Amino acid sequence: MRRFILFLSSNAGLGYFPVASGTVGTLAGIPLFFLLAPLPAPLYALTWVGILFLAFWVSGAAGRYYGVIDDGRIVIDELVGYLVTVAFLPFSWTTALLGFLSFRFFDISKVFPANWFDRRLKNGFGVVLDDVVAGLYGALALRLILLALEHLGVIAS
Repeated sequence: MRRFILFLSSNAGLGYFPVASGTVGTLAGIPLFFLLAPLPAPLYALTWVGILFLAFWVSGAAGRYYGVIDDGRIVIDELVGYLVTVAFLPFSWTTALLGFLSFRFFDISKVFPANWFDRRLKNGFGVVLDDVVAGLYGALALRLILLALEHLGVIAS
């Protein structure tokens, strides 16, 4: 069970990358976005909620194994947050990459209330919820960027 938890919490090992493991771990979200984007919104949401609860569990359990609740090797929270950023949008490489950048910006900056979850909840919930907040900020920013690019004629609607 330990190997399974560590495998999932590290996004299939991406969390073990020696530099910027959170950024590398977020990359797992791009193929998952590709797979989930065609789903009807209710099914996307249901799938995301399932991944969210899985992330709560494996983040907490992995933190106990590592002895550090928000160990850098735990990156399933980045996956959850990224999927919030790109939720309900059609897949395109432009959306995937701008979503990646938007999410990473807000995940690193820890804008309130993400910083509250990060500092106050020292368990699997806190590990994941700060990334959900970053994903919400990222979703807003991504949609504004896409709207601006569309308005400027850089991308088609």
